[in-house]
Amino acid sequence: MLAHYAEEVMEPLTREDDTRAWRGRFEPIAGQWGAGSFGCGWATQFERMRPRTGLLRFLESLPWPYPESVQVLIHDEEDDCFGLWMLHDGKLVEVELPGTRRFHRPAPPDERYPPDPGLLLRTDRGRQLPEQTPEHLRDPRPAW
Repeated sequence: MLAHYAEEVMEPLTREDDTRAWRGRFEPIAGQWGAGSFGCGWATQFERMRPRTGLLRFLESLPWPYPESVQVLIHDEEDDCFGLWMLHDGKLVEVELPGTRRFHRPAPPDERYPPDPGLLLRTDRGRQLPEQTPEHLRDPRPAW
């Protein structure tokens, strides 16, 4: 994730906190001159789907000094590339990238299964793409 002058906002997220809906912590991204030189990047990794649920809503709630600079890049295991989310009217929304499309799977049978974000696939690779699941059959719960 990238955000200008957000060190103070991000500092608590560099520690584990069992009170958050999502599980994990961010690490500062070091620039070419060492830790802290980049000044606006942090990374985290999730091993499974469930620990990340609620991440985007949590990030939306933070007091960003420059909300227009907040960019969240997410790459799921089966995605062809990173997806991009940016703050728009206080909500993190996925920005459609040229040459890509998110394909959604049908909703799971019940709430025991974590929400599925679908697959972000490149559309310019000359391969057969999956059929898109109709919106009314998708899981309405946010995956992140």
